[in-house]
Amino acid sequence: MNYDIWFNGKFVPYEEAKVHVLAHVIHYGSSVFEGIRAYQTKKGTAVFRLREHMRRLLDSAKIYRMKPPYDLEALQQAAIQTVSRSNLQSSYIRPIMFRGLGPMGVSPLDNPVETAIAVFEWGPYLGADALEEGIDVQVASWNRFAPNTVPAIAKAGGNYINASLVKMDAMLNGYEEGIMLTTSGYLAEGSGENLFLVRDGEIYTAPTAFSILPGITRSTVIQLAKVAGIPVHEGSMPREALYIADELFFTGTAAEVTPIRSVDKYVIGNGKRGEITRKIQEAFFDIVEQGNDPFGWLTPVPN
Repeated sequence: MNYDIWFNGKFVPYEEAKVHVLAHVIHYGSSVFEGIRAYQTKKGTAVFRLREHMRRLLDSAKIYRMKPPYDLEALQQAAIQTVSRSNLQSSYIRPIMFRGLGPMGVSPLDNPVETAIAVFEWGPYLGADALEEGIDVQVASWNRFAPNTVPAIAKAGGNYINASLVKMDAMLNGYEEGIMLTTSGYLAEGSGENLFLVRDGEIYTAPTAFSILPGITRSTVIQLAKVAGIPVHEGSMPREALYIADELFFTGTAAEVTPIRSVDKYVIGNGKRGEITRKIQEAFFDIVEQGNDPFGWLTPVPN
């Protein structure tokens, strides 16, 4: 990649955006980050829900007692400039704040907070055919961490050790993804996606109290469903609800809206993308591809 990276307030070449081996983040996972997409819409390149993502980044930093060197407006402008300089029509944007080089030890309070924003090309996260054909998943043997162990609302680097175990096991077992249960055995989410279940024309999803990440795409889908007149419920769902669902789908910045065609080799519905999933997908892509945005979710990127 030859795209410049915004690093601590200035642009540096890709090869020069480096972190010291003794930086706190490398040893203790002390980072917070976001995943954001810029889309090539019919009206030009635009970033999807930029403000909400950057606000969550700052919220995550506050939870972890980081003092961000940049405010919300500065971070948004930095992201727009980084996308613009890349000359990519569509891209994945990765802002990150992390604890840099300083005293070694568990406490990061005396380590500097560094900030970077990178962009790169990234197609369908779960495979080229996943958005239409769906994916095969398994219920993970690793649970989602319990409330009041680490803050799930924060999108923190260290949290994803849990997710990596789930993803690796799924791939090694021949699946595209895993679904985590809570420590009480209820449905939580995927390794990097929120989970939705459809039954009798209504949508169900886990509450944020179950240590799931309150996803930006998750909130998008809930709003799109309500506009379409599809009831949405947040609550406890047992594992077996997966197997008798009419439809299942994942949501996330990377995954977008991805149907699930089987879980643990149980075929979901007729094994194809369901009608409600299709409606949600069409509403989502009408915004990010066609640029029809009644919600003000797209931020244009200057040429």
